Order: sequence, then structure tokens, then C-alpha cells
Amino acid sequence: MISEKLTYSKSGVNIKKADQFVKHISNITRKTNKSGDFKNIGGFGAISLIPKNLKNPHIVTSTDGVGTKIEIANELKKYNTIGIDLVAMCVNDLIVQGAKPYLFLDYISTNKINLQILKSIMSGITKGCKLANCKLVGGETAEMPGTYSIGKFDIAGFSVGLVEKHKILKGKIKKNDLVLAVPSSGIHSNGYSLVRKLIKRKKIKINRNKFLKSELIRPTKIYVKEVLSLINNNFLNGCANITGGGLKDNIKRIIPKNLCADIDLSKIKILKIFKWLKNSDIEESEMLKTFNCGVGFCLIIKKKNLKKITKYFPKKFKPYIIGKISNNSQRVKFNGKIKW
Repeated sequence: MISEKLTYSKSGVNIKKADQFVKHISNITRKTNKSGDFKNIGGFGAISLIPKNLKNPHIVTSTDGVGTKIEIANELKKYNTIGIDLVAMCVNDLIVQGAKPYLFLDYISTNKINLQILKSIMSGITKGCKLANCKLVGGETAEMPGTYSIGKFDIAGFSVGLVEKHKILKGKIKKNDLVLAVPSSGIHSNGYSLVRKLIKRKKIKINRNKFLKSELIRPTKIYVKEVLSLINNNFLNGCANITGGGLKDNIKRIIPKNLCADIDLSKIKILKIFKWLKNSDIEESEMLKTFNCGVGFCLIIKKKNLKKITKYFPKKFKPYIIGKISNNSQRVKFNGKIKW
């Protein structure tokens, strides 16, 4: 008996669908890139011009994913927002350094290419890049049967930002500076393994729960426009993206030695989703170290600039005072009690 000859498609990889997806990406990115840009999609590597208006540019890079929020997207069969999350997780880290997001690349790995799902994910990535005012210049889509089970996939992003040396946000935080909270849009993209564990324990069907169905897939707020406006006007001494580790671990990363961010927990405006999580069997200490609890981003400013900065934010994301900088080796100290 003569055995059938093997092909790549028979092993589970569909090159034709991959080519169709690349063509789709090329079409949608053409709308976001400016004339004169290189046509990067489908090439071996992305080529980009270095902006001429920068005198002493420094490159800032960031890479991240959206974690198990993907499983929520799978359960709800809603994929058009996790691409926004992906961009947000990367570019919100860039602006902490004072950098303007410039380029973005994505990586999608899956058991089997589903063009409808991938196009939906890509629509979110494209929207995220528009919100961050950066260019999607390339990426990779990998079909990996045997590595991922049926219907499973993962996504990752890589971003490049540019900043003038004198605008890098480092070493500018001083005693008596104010610490401001910028509201989050919700959970963002951290802590979903705990959220999913809780939902499983309570046997909740999220697609039948209107509140959770909306909150758990809500995309991460992209703070680029507002924060860059503050940087360009020299209103910021420092800032922190509140991701995994919560307020304490993330603010600690930017506080200089012998200074401390004194945070009054009673000032934090807790969003409804975090009250639900707290009241559903999660300790307060766990809430604070796992979730943003309503504070998606922190700004550290001189007191005299307080009134000047609020005009740069829409009403829903107006910054408010939660603390100040003092002399202390702790770097971050919590006072007060959260109003759950």
C-alpha cells in the first residue's frame, strides 16, 4: 500500500488563509499610515523613518499581552476590543517614560486560523493604534496545531516610542508634589485569572449576566493623548501605569530613594466592578495588589499645576488628588480606609 504524500496543509497549517489575513491587514493599515510611509505589511521587516524634528531622540520599547482576558473574549465570542487592550498595555507603559508611541507590531498565535475572529481582533488593534496615534507596521500570525487546543489563541504586542532626552520623566519627583489618580475604564487587562476563578466558583454564566458581560470585556483606557499633552507643557514630574501589582507596586517603581508617595485610600473612587469583586469573596489586601481598583494611571505634579491639567481630560477621566510626596524611605505608604 502506497502511503499518501504529506503536505503542510494536511499537518494543520493553512498558508492560503494566512496570506488572506496578511492582505486584509495590509488594506486596513493603508488607511492609518501617512503618504510617504514604507509599505511594510507582507515584507521581511518593517522600515520606518526617524522623525526629523527630534534633536536628541531616545528609543523606548515595551512588549506585553492581555493575559487570560482572552478567555473572557472566547466565552462571550466578542473579539473586537481585546486588540485595544493589547495596544493599551504597551503604549501606556511608553508614556510613563515621557515617550510618544511611534510604531506597533502584533503577534497572534492560534491552533487554526479563523479569519472572522482574526479580522475582529485586528479591528481592535487598528483602533488602538489610532487612539495612541502610532503606526501598525508589522507583525506575525502563527498557526500552531498541537501547541494550542481547538479554538485557543494568544496575542502579544510590541511598541516603540521616541522621546527627547530632556523630556524623559526621570529624577523630577520632589517633596510636596501631589499624587493624582486618573480613573480606569474598568479592570483593564490584569487580574483576570483571579476573576475567572471567582466566576467559576460562583458558577456564574457571564453571557447571561448583563453587568459582568459589559464590564469584563470593557477595553483598557489608552492615556496617550492626555498624558503627552501634559508632558509637552512640562506639567508632569512623573507618572505610573497601574497594572499588575496594583497601586503600591507600580508607584514604587518611579519614586526616588528617600521619598515616599503617601496615598490616602479613602480618596480613591472605587468603580462598581471592584466593589462587586471585593464583596464576592476577595480580601482587600488582595484587591489592592491585584487590581487597579479604579485608578488606571497616576500623575505626580507640582501643586501649582493642579488646575492647569484637568482641562486635558474628559469628564469621565478627570484626575483627582489621592496623596502627596514626603520624605520617607518606604517609597509608598497607604493611609486611610477604602470606601467599598
